[in-house]
Amino acid sequence: MYSAANTVYGILHASLAAVGIPEAVITLVAYAIPCGVVIAIIGPIAGMLTYAERKISADIQNRVGPNRVGPFGLLQFPADGIKLLLKEDIIPDAADKKLFKLAPYLVFTSTVLASLVIPFGGSFIVADLNIGLIFIIVVSSLLVVGFLMSGWASNNKWALLGGIRSAAQIISYEIPTALSLLTVVLIAGTFSMQEIVMAQGPWPWQWFLFHNPFTFVAFFIFFVSSLAEMNRTPFDFPEAESELVSGYNVEYSGMRFALFFAAEFANIFITASLATAVFLGGGNIGMDPYASGLGYQLLMVLIFFTKAILLCLVTIWVRWTLPRLRIDQMLSLCWKYFIPIAFVCLVMTAVWMLAFGGNGFFWRMPTI
Repeated sequence: MYSAANTVYGILHASLAAVGIPEAVITLVAYAIPCGVVIAIIGPIAGMLTYAERKISADIQNRVGPNRVGPFGLLQFPADGIKLLLKEDIIPDAADKKLFKLAPYLVFTSTVLASLVIPFGGSFIVADLNIGLIFIIVVSSLLVVGFLMSGWASNNKWALLGGIRSAAQIISYEIPTALSLLTVVLIAGTFSMQEIVMAQGPWPWQWFLFHNPFTFVAFFIFFVSSLAEMNRTPFDFPEAESELVSGYNVEYSGMRFALFFAAEFANIFITASLATAVFLGGGNIGMDPYASGLGYQLLMVLIFFTKAILLCLVTIWVRWTLPRLRIDQMLSLCWKYFIPIAFVCLVMTAVWMLAFGGNGFFWRMPTI
């Protein structure tokens, strides 16, 4: 399997193995370099999404938004980051200090780990695991641990309520999310993210979104469920300011406070990237991502990022358009509707595969 880590490994092995550098060290460095590059890219993207959220919310509410720091306010998010870096790091006396310090790093690490198997186009993927989709589902579960840990360790009733809400919400919506993704696995026959992208085509009617009516429904179940997993409106119960002051992060300050929001906005991009790769054809332009030249691979990356950023903007738009549900409505939506519908989509996709041999909906449509 080709990936950025394999490419870096080949370069390092050719130059360092001859001078006696241990194989384990070469492998570690080969994975560390692309991981660092991904983190360096995702950080600014998360920052720009904070800027986009403030601007979009301002437009929706007929305000101006950030317009002082830099041209059009573009430097507002670096200014906010520097401000938070310089703020005092306050830890409550009654808090469990070890867990309190660990929680934000665990949340951020979960988001970064998920990005390592996202195919951003061509061979621009850190590790093309044959269980890539399972890996994303598993590491995203660490978010629950981080949120619950932060709520418990803060020794604050509002933070604890936010952590418990987050655990109930994310664990519930992981089920329809996973079921909706499995509909695509049935069609592609693999859990490898790169192979799922390559199983689609460059044109919209060749995407898994339009493969059959049930994958079309599964995409919207995945998208809405992902809003709940990211604690985004209308499912922002763990951070409900009108009820819980600020939820699980109410006792945090400084850079640890910033890490929660960096993880949230990075998670928006990762979730949009996952939807792009699984349902929207990724950066596929109908060419072998490994045999094509660098120019074509960069074109794949551009197409992938365009699709992902558009989904990010829709996620932000939804937040500033819809009101928050009641918590019983949120859980009822999951257990009474999304999970049964996701099961039906999974079963009917299997029936479709047996009936039509893997051919998509548009392939079945008669031509005029």
